[in-house]
Amino acid sequence: MPNILLFLLKFIWADRNDWFFGVEMGVYHTTGINPLVPIVPDRFLSLGVERHKGGQSRKSYVVWEEEVVPCFVLEVVSLTPGGEYDPKMDTYARLGVVYYVIYNPQYWRRDQHQPFEVYRLVHDAYELQIGEPYWMPEVGLGIGRHPYQDGDIRREALYWYNQQGRRYLTSEEQLARYRERFGELRLHQ
Repeated sequence: MPNILLFLLKFIWADRNDWFFGVEMGVYHTTGINPLVPIVPDRFLSLGVERHKGGQSRKSYVVWEEEVVPCFVLEVVSLTPGGEYDPKMDTYARLGVVYYVIYNPQYWRRDQHQPFEVYRLVHDAYELQIGEPYWMPEVGLGIGRHPYQDGDIRREALYWYNQQGRRYLTSEEQLARYRERFGELRLHQ
Protein backbone atom coordinates (compact mmCIF):
# COMPACT_ATOMS: atom_id res chain seq x y z
CA MET A 1 0.00 0.00 0.00
CA PRO A 2 1.51 3.34 -0.97
CA ASN A 3 2.29 5.92 1.65
CA ILE A 4 -0.16 8.49 0.28
CA LEU A 5 -1.35 9.50 3.76
CA LEU A 6 2.16 10.50 4.87
CA PHE A 7 2.95 12.34 1.62
CA LEU A 8 -0.33 14.24 1.82
CA LEU A 9 0.30 15.24 5.44
CA LYS A 10 3.68 16.66 4.48
CA PHE A 11 1.83 18.91 2.03
CA ILE A 12 -1.31 19.67 4.08
CA TRP A 13 0.64 20.50 7.25
CA ALA A 14 3.84 21.75 5.63
CA ASP A 15 3.95 24.74 8.00
CA ARG A 16 3.35 22.63 11.13
CA ASN A 17 5.95 20.77 13.15
CA ASP A 18 3.64 19.52 15.91
CA TRP A 19 2.75 16.14 14.42
CA PHE A 20 4.35 12.79 13.76
CA PHE A 21 3.13 10.10 11.36
CA GLY A 22 4.67 6.67 11.98
CA VAL A 23 4.81 3.86 9.43
CA GLU A 24 5.23 0.28 10.71
CA MET A 25 7.02 1.57 13.77
CA GLY A 26 7.02 0.12 17.27
CA VAL A 27 4.92 2.02 19.79
CA TYR A 28 6.18 1.30 23.30
CA HIS A 29 3.59 1.75 26.04
CA THR A 30 2.84 0.68 29.59
CA THR A 31 -0.68 -0.69 29.08
CA GLY A 32 0.46 -4.11 27.88
CA ILE A 33 1.99 -7.11 29.58
CA ASN A 34 5.54 -5.82 29.17
CA PRO A 35 6.57 -2.23 28.28
CA LEU A 36 9.54 -3.64 26.36
CA VAL A 37 7.17 -5.29 23.84
CA PRO A 38 5.76 -2.70 21.45
CA ILE A 39 2.60 -2.77 19.41
CA VAL A 40 3.39 -2.07 15.74
CA PRO A 41 0.56 -0.37 13.88
CA ASP A 42 0.74 -0.09 10.10
CA ARG A 43 0.33 3.70 10.42
CA PHE A 44 -0.28 6.09 13.32
CA LEU A 45 -0.56 9.81 13.90
CA SER A 46 0.35 11.77 17.02
CA LEU A 47 -0.45 15.45 17.47
CA GLY A 48 1.38 17.79 19.81
CA VAL A 49 4.79 16.18 19.39
CA GLU A 50 7.87 17.24 17.44
CA ARG A 51 7.79 16.04 13.87
CA HIS A 52 11.51 15.30 14.06
CA LYS A 53 12.57 14.55 17.61
CA GLY A 54 15.75 16.44 18.36
CA GLY A 55 16.09 17.17 14.63
CA GLN A 56 16.30 13.47 13.77
CA SER A 57 13.98 10.69 12.64
CA ARG A 58 12.55 8.36 15.27
CA LYS A 59 13.38 4.67 15.27
CA SER A 60 10.45 3.97 17.61
CA TYR A 61 7.73 5.85 19.46
CA VAL A 62 7.90 5.67 23.26
CA VAL A 63 4.66 6.91 24.80
CA TRP A 64 6.09 7.63 28.26
CA GLU A 65 8.88 9.76 26.73
CA GLU A 66 6.66 11.59 24.24
CA GLU A 67 3.89 12.02 26.85
CA VAL A 68 1.40 11.86 23.96
CA VAL A 69 -0.64 8.85 22.88
CA PRO A 70 -1.28 8.54 19.12
CA CYS A 71 -4.73 9.93 18.27
CA PHE A 72 -5.12 7.85 15.11
CA VAL A 73 -4.07 4.31 14.25
CA LEU A 74 -4.51 2.50 10.94
CA GLU A 75 -4.24 -1.26 10.55
CA VAL A 76 -4.29 -2.88 7.10
CA VAL A 77 -5.49 -6.48 7.09
CA SER A 78 -3.28 -8.91 5.19
CA LEU A 79 -3.51 -12.51 4.05
CA THR A 80 -2.70 -13.76 7.54
CA PRO A 81 -5.08 -12.26 10.13
CA GLY A 82 -3.12 -10.19 12.62
CA GLY A 83 -5.61 -9.61 15.42
CA GLU A 84 -6.83 -6.30 14.02
CA TYR A 85 -10.38 -6.86 15.26
CA ASP A 86 -9.66 -8.11 18.76
CA PRO A 87 -6.27 -8.05 20.54
CA LYS A 88 -4.92 -4.95 18.79
CA MET A 89 -8.23 -3.13 19.13
CA ASP A 90 -8.24 -3.87 22.88
CA THR A 91 -4.66 -2.62 23.27
CA TYR A 92 -5.37 0.62 21.40
CA ALA A 93 -8.48 1.20 23.54
CA ARG A 94 -6.47 0.72 26.77
CA LEU A 95 -3.82 3.05 25.39
CA GLY A 96 -6.47 5.72 24.67
CA VAL A 97 -6.14 6.01 20.87
CA VAL A 98 -9.22 8.02 19.84
CA TYR A 99 -9.55 6.75 16.23
CA TYR A 100 -8.84 3.23 15.11
CA VAL A 101 -9.22 2.52 11.38
CA ILE A 102 -9.18 -0.96 9.90
CA TYR A 103 -8.65 -1.12 6.15
CA ASN A 104 -9.52 -4.54 4.79
CA PRO A 105 -10.13 -4.26 1.02
CA GLN A 106 -9.36 -7.88 0.13
CA TYR A 107 -10.35 -10.08 3.08
CA TRP A 108 -13.37 -8.32 4.56
CA ARG A 109 -15.74 -11.12 3.59
CA ARG A 110 -13.47 -13.65 5.27
CA ASP A 111 -13.38 -11.50 8.39
CA GLN A 112 -17.10 -10.70 8.23
CA HIS A 113 -16.47 -6.95 8.37
CA GLN A 114 -16.63 -4.03 5.97
CA PRO A 115 -13.59 -3.16 3.80
CA PHE A 116 -13.19 0.18 5.61
CA GLU A 117 -14.14 0.68 9.24
CA VAL A 118 -13.57 3.66 11.51
CA TYR A 119 -13.90 3.19 15.26
CA ARG A 120 -14.05 6.02 17.80
CA LEU A 121 -13.15 5.54 21.44
CA VAL A 122 -16.20 6.27 23.61
CA HIS A 123 -16.04 5.57 27.37
CA ASP A 124 -13.00 3.26 26.99
CA ALA A 125 -14.57 1.13 24.21
CA TYR A 126 -14.57 1.47 20.43
CA GLU A 127 -17.78 2.22 18.59
CA LEU A 128 -18.06 1.69 14.84
CA GLN A 129 -18.72 4.99 13.07
CA ILE A 130 -20.83 5.60 9.98
CA GLY A 131 -19.98 7.63 6.90
CA GLU A 132 -17.21 7.94 4.38
CA PRO A 133 -15.18 9.99 4.24
CA TYR A 134 -15.31 10.13 8.00
CA TRP A 135 -14.47 13.46 9.65
CA MET A 136 -12.29 13.28 12.79
CA PRO A 137 -12.58 16.64 14.58
CA GLU A 138 -9.82 15.88 17.11
CA VAL A 139 -7.44 15.24 14.22
CA GLY A 140 -8.71 18.01 11.96
CA LEU A 141 -8.93 15.65 8.98
CA GLY A 142 -11.28 13.16 7.43
CA ILE A 143 -10.31 9.79 6.01
CA GLY A 144 -11.78 7.72 3.20
CA ARG A 145 -11.07 5.59 0.17
CA HIS A 146 -10.51 6.67 -3.42
CA PRO A 147 -9.00 5.03 -6.53
CA TYR A 148 -5.57 6.02 -7.74
CA GLN A 149 -3.51 5.14 -10.78
CA ASP A 150 -0.34 3.15 -10.10
CA GLY A 151 1.27 3.00 -13.55
CA ASP A 152 -1.07 0.83 -15.62
CA ILE A 153 -2.96 -0.48 -12.59
CA ARG A 154 -5.92 1.23 -10.97
CA ARG A 155 -5.97 0.62 -7.21
CA GLU A 156 -7.74 1.89 -4.15
CA ALA A 157 -6.00 3.85 -1.42
CA LEU A 158 -6.82 5.85 1.67
CA TYR A 159 -6.75 9.62 1.47
CA TRP A 160 -7.22 12.56 3.81
CA TYR A 161 -10.28 14.78 3.34
CA ASN A 162 -11.17 18.28 4.51
CA GLN A 163 -14.18 19.09 6.67
CA GLN A 164 -16.34 19.66 3.60
CA GLY A 165 -15.59 16.12 2.40
CA ARG A 166 -13.23 17.15 -0.41
CA ARG A 167 -10.27 14.87 -0.93
CA TYR A 168 -6.77 16.31 -0.67
CA LEU A 169 -5.01 15.78 -3.99
CA THR A 170 -1.53 14.34 -4.42
CA SER A 171 1.10 16.58 -6.02
CA GLU A 172 0.74 14.56 -9.24
CA GLU A 173 -3.02 15.15 -9.27
CA GLN A 174 -2.54 18.85 -8.58
CA LEU A 175 -0.09 19.13 -11.46
CA ALA A 176 -2.44 17.24 -13.82
CA ARG A 177 -5.35 19.49 -12.78
CA TYR A 178 -3.20 22.57 -13.34
CA ARG A 179 -2.24 21.33 -16.81
CA GLU A 180 -5.88 20.67 -17.66
CA ARG A 181 -6.82 24.21 -16.69
CA PHE A 182 -3.87 26.14 -18.02
CA GLY A 183 -2.11 23.82 -20.47
CA GLU A 184 1.58 23.05 -20.53
CA LEU A 185 3.88 25.88 -19.63
CA ARG A 186 6.11 26.76 -22.53
CA LEU A 187 9.27 28.68 -22.03
CA HIS A 188 10.32 30.96 -24.88
CA GLN A 189 13.95 31.67 -25.44
